[in-house]
Amino acid sequence: MQEIKCPNCGEVFAVDEFGYAQIVQQIRDKEFERELGRREKDLLEKSESNWKIARMEQKEEFDKALSDKESELWEKDKLIERLNAKVSGNETERKLAVAQAVQEKEKEIAEKAAKITGLKTQLSNKEIENQLREKSLREQYEDKLKLKDEQIEYYKDFKARQSTKMLGESLEQHCMNQFNALRMTAFPSAYFEKDNDARTGSKGDFIFRESKDGVELISIMFEMKNEMDTTATKHKNEDFLKELDKDRREKKCEYAVLVSLLEIENELYNNGIVDVSYKYEKMYIIRPQFFIPMITLLRNAALNAWQYRQELEIARHQQIDILNFEENMNAFKEGFARNYRIASDKFKKAIDEIDKTILHLQKTKEALLSSENNLRLANNKAEDLSIKKLTKNAPAVKEMFDEAKDGVIDE
Repeated sequence: MQEIKCPNCGEVFAVDEFGYAQIVQQIRDKEFERELGRREKDLLEKSESNWKIARMEQKEEFDKALSDKESELWEKDKLIERLNAKVSGNETERKLAVAQAVQEKEKEIAEKAAKITGLKTQLSNKEIENQLREKSLREQYEDKLKLKDEQIEYYKDFKARQSTKMLGESLEQHCMNQFNALRMTAFPSAYFEKDNDARTGSKGDFIFRESKDGVELISIMFEMKNEMDTTATKHKNEDFLKELDKDRREKKCEYAVLVSLLEIENELYNNGIVDVSYKYEKMYIIRPQFFIPMITLLRNAALNAWQYRQELEIARHQQIDILNFEENMNAFKEGFARNYRIASDKFKKAIDEIDKTILHLQKTKEALLSSENNLRLANNKAEDLSIKKLTKNAPAVKEMFDEAKDGVIDE
């Protein structure tokens, strides 16, 4: 609820939001019409003033030129008087001089009269030119005022049909109604619904998709933007392009279109379809009246390229089959090569172990053979052992053995 204080009696009374909005709207419309009338009056007064100033300047130039000519004539008259004074003693010379002076004066007067007539003609032509220019300016201003009046009436009519819903939602409903009016005749197999998938953190307003023979023909992400005149912060169309491009890519749409009533005075957006592909790929900005023509334009372009797209889709599927076959072949080759490599490594390891075992057994055999030879030599040495050989280089020991042997014999 809003409170309003009467400026006369000072009484305060409350009204609901709708009533308050209606009162504000009435006041604003009256102020707007009053301001429009004031500007129109100022424009006409300014045009009248410029025209009067131009006429005054031309009249001043004419008066100045006429004054200069009259001054010259006055000087000529003085010259004639001086000549008359000089020839007063000679009547014939005086008459000749007077006749010559009169003739020159008449000639100069005729020339000046011709010049004055020319100046009058020029002034008349300039007045006609100024009148034509004034008429042209009036017509231009009237055309501009008429165009502004039409825009104002359209905008007033659009605002008059607003409800308590947001203006953006009204614009969405307007576009939905336009599409539904032609859905069964122009787009019977097309998909056009609100984008309700916000899993990625954001979503557009509408998505348009159409397929033919199982191949997607075209897809468009739509965003509708509008704002009330009383909004404190005025947005620009460029403020929403980055988010719209992000939504288009996340929802895998081919085109992105911003349907906007922002920057209503900007002639760039009022003249038709604005291509902003230089900033964001396949993106356009349009006014609501170009909503259906934009879909038709993009759809017709897609239909012209549909045959090539279908052939491209077939080639892509064939390429995918070839890639799958190559992937399966490569997977078999890699598996076979891996198994062969593992078996080869195992075989080489087994051969190495066998060679190591053979080498170990060979060394054991050699050790056993060497031990047997040493035992044989030791046996031979043991068998060849005698006291005589033991005492060969030990005479003292030999003598002891001989003494011991003799003692045994004596006993």
